[in-house]
This record gives sequence, structure tokens and C-alpha cells, in this order.
Amino acid sequence: MTKKVATLEKVSKTYGKDDLIVKALDNVNLEIYKGDYLAVMGASGSGKSTAMNIIGCLDRPSQGVYKLNGIPVENLSDDELADLRNQKLGFVFQQFHLLSDATALENVLLPMIYAGIDPLEREERAKNALDKVGLSERVNNRPNQLSGGQQQRVAIARAIINNPAILLADEPTGALDSKTTEDVLDLFDKLHESGITIVLVTHEDEVASRAKKIARFKDGKIIELKIKN
Repeated sequence: MTKKVATLEKVSKTYGKDDLIVKALDNVNLEIYKGDYLAVMGASGSGKSTAMNIIGCLDRPSQGVYKLNGIPVENLSDDELADLRNQKLGFVFQQFHLLSDATALENVLLPMIYAGIDPLEREERAKNALDKVGLSERVNNRPNQLSGGQQQRVAIARAIINNPAILLADEPTGALDSKTTEDVLDLFDKLHESGITIVLVTHEDEVASRAKKIARFKDGKIIELKIKN
């Protein structure tokens, strides 16, 4: 039986108080299984980014339960949440968030430093991750010596370095041209085929079409969950 890696159970998220309450998520149920490739779609204000923040342990539900690898997160301390993010989640954003003064190798090493992994193992794993994303010849280049697509590949290598339960990608092709977008999406396809669980937020149908499941949000609710054969 396929393992559940994340579940949202009647999750709601509200902001503000009294007459100024905004319900960003409204009683959302969602299950993410090991090996899923899920696209989360919706217009601005639909709740898709709030859902991503909760799945990524960047925010907590106001109501309901979110479990990551069977662990309910709402009662964890901030430090425990930070450890969970580092050990179980990988993040890729529209803006690459690379350290400008660090090489590609040093950027990829960073999550393993926080995880306390031995220096020799860190370097070997970082080189393997950069090789996996096609950058084995660029380990010593800094971000300003790399194209936008190459920088995003470094960010992806950094995101997968700790073997995350889920790779979370928030508009990962939003800053890329169409050719580079295709290259990055091909890489996501390969990572998915290797067994990595991917949750990707996008407003573009062409990007979402690569996923095997599509959850479409509107007014804080999932209005459609499409599963491809």
C-alpha cells in the first residue's frame, strides 16, 4: 500500500479578527502519497499559497490537523518545525534564493550543515546532487556566473540534498523563459520518475500538465481534484 506522506484534515486558515477576518483556507482535505506529482492551481487569493505554506510547515492551521510523515505539526515548537522542514522538506522558489558569494557546491552544502552531516559526506552528496541536475562542471561557479536556468538547477539540487519526503516548488519557472522552463520541467519529470514526491504551485496550465494530480483552489477550497491515468 502506498504510504501517505502528508495529510490535511479539515484544515482552515484565518487571518485578522472580528469584522476583518479573512478565511484563506476553508475546511480543506488533501492527501499526498509517496511518489505523487501534485500541481496546486488557482487564481491569486484562491488559497493555493496558504496551502503550500502549511504543507511546507511555514505556517500552521487555524483549525484542523496537518500531518507530515504521520506527525501532527500544530503542537510542535518553532525549533521543532525548523528541524522538520530541514529534514523532511525541500523548497524551490521562483526567485532562486542562492547565496551570491557562495559557489554552487557551497549553496548545495548548506542544508546539510544545519543537519549536522559529516563534512566529507556533505561534499560527496552535494557533488552527486549537482551531477543529477546536470551541473557537474559548474560546482565552483557563483550565481552571477550561471544562467537563470542553471541557478534554478542549483536550487533544485539544494532542495533534494537531504532526501526530502516532499519537494515543494512554488512557481519554479516564473522567472524563466519558455525554453529554460521546458528544461526545468523535464528535470522535475526525471526527479519524479526517480521516486521523489513533488508538490508544485503554479497558475500556468502548461506547467501543471506535467503533474499526475491537479488540485484546483478557489475561495479557500479545493473545487477540483483531477487524477490522471
